[in-house]
Amino acid sequence: MPADTRPSTDAAMDATSLYREEIVTDRKVGTIRVLVPLTAQGTVDAGRQTLYSGEAQIMTNMGALPVSFEIDASSLAEAVANYGEAARVGIERTMRELQDLRRQASSGLIVPPAGTAAALTGGGGLGGMPGGGKIQLP
Repeated sequence: MPADTRPSTDAAMDATSLYREEIVTDRKVGTIRVLVPLTAQGTVDAGRQTLYSGEAQIMTNMGALPVSFEIDASSLAEAVANYGEAARVGIERTMRELQDLRRQASSGLIVPPAGTAAALTGGGGLGGMPGGGKIQLP
């Protein structure tokens, strides 16, 4: 097998893309993940921007569904202030995606034509076998 077609097993981390993850929560509404950029030596990398993402949950008939979304902010205070609007946008996006998945799932149903059930239980049976597709022993 040529080397370029084999799946990659290289699990090396990219030392130029390291972040320290911090979790901030009010224990009521949601969670903000703060991703602080780091150098390979573990010091804060001032050349890259700190990233903020939010997490919330919406209740569905299948239970709680986690929703993640980016928060446009340059400080934790700004991320806290922007959390509500970012959550609203993230939840709306998730609801649209759920509706699309439901539409796709419902369009994948195959409805047999009228009279098919009678043909399956009648003389022809399943697969054209006599006896309605039931196993027959000699």
